[in-house]
Amino acid sequence: MGSTRSRLGVALVGAATMVLAGCGGLSSTGPAAEGGGLAEGVSLQGQTYAVGGKDFDEQLVLCQVAIAALESVKATVTDRCNVGGTEATRNALVAGDIDLYWEYNGTAWITFLKETTPIADEEEQYTAVKERDLAENQIEWVGRTPFNNTYAFAVKEEKAAELNLTTLSDMAAYVKSGQPGTVCIETEYSSRDDGLPGLQTAYDFQVPAPQVLATGVIYQATADPAQCLFGEVFTTDGRIAELGLRVLTDDKKFHPNYNASLTVRKEAFDRNPAIAQVFEPITAALDDETMSELNRQVSQDGLPPREVARTWLSEKGLIGPA
Repeated sequence: MGSTRSRLGVALVGAATMVLAGCGGLSSTGPAAEGGGLAEGVSLQGQTYAVGGKDFDEQLVLCQVAIAALESVKATVTDRCNVGGTEATRNALVAGDIDLYWEYNGTAWITFLKETTPIADEEEQYTAVKERDLAENQIEWVGRTPFNNTYAFAVKEEKAAELNLTTLSDMAAYVKSGQPGTVCIETEYSSRDDGLPGLQTAYDFQVPAPQVLATGVIYQATADPAQCLFGEVFTTDGRIAELGLRVLTDDKKFHPNYNASLTVRKEAFDRNPAIAQVFEPITAALDDETMSELNRQVSQDGLPPREVARTWLSEKGLIGPA
């Protein structure tokens, strides 16, 4: 998630390369657990992939899932997780600094392909993105997760009940009324077409002074309505339930579908298209409940994303014992 263009400039590519150079995660990963269901029908021995990802918990987990899966089928993998925001990570992919990472269909449709109207059906949205991005940018989209990590706003449950807040229309009316309460958002959302500017147009209101916070800070701040009455959240974040937050219904369906897919440079994909077979059972298993739980283990329990990813894959029988 983050603002960029489908035709990416040389300057931005250079910036992405600099970000990668400063990431610290550039060394090859250690050996993966051998065996497991993924290795039964596919071998990518002799193939080398640089795996990237964005800089928030869900992406860190998904990046480690991809690394473990590829290692289990004997590919050589370089860990370049935590590249940065969407722009830096997408630029790194297009420039060839990484070979693959997990991206969200809605981000591609609105931000990369510059469409203004989301497609309501998840499969149709995925198909449209897959066809366009391959034709225009030589990026393959592999599979579509059932989980939909879309943007939302949340309110502490008790406060939401007190103020009778259940929808984004309720939020817009409350803000327009001038009653006290801070709207907290993260940096990317403040400028995205599918973020605050578009939301204000769709719901016909203006946030007079939004508080911009780091993504991970917003959840805890929203648990204290005195800090953030309304907090921008990702719907698969495990902290929503843990902190007792109510997600407001997007009653005008402004936010697009954000199902995730593995995005792979065509050149890297064509070297061995069997990479798609590796990720088919993984994408199918990543539903909302599963992704929220994996996120919770990182954000609330403090477990390393690598451990969370490998334990889950092992428990599903997709790789050998973690």
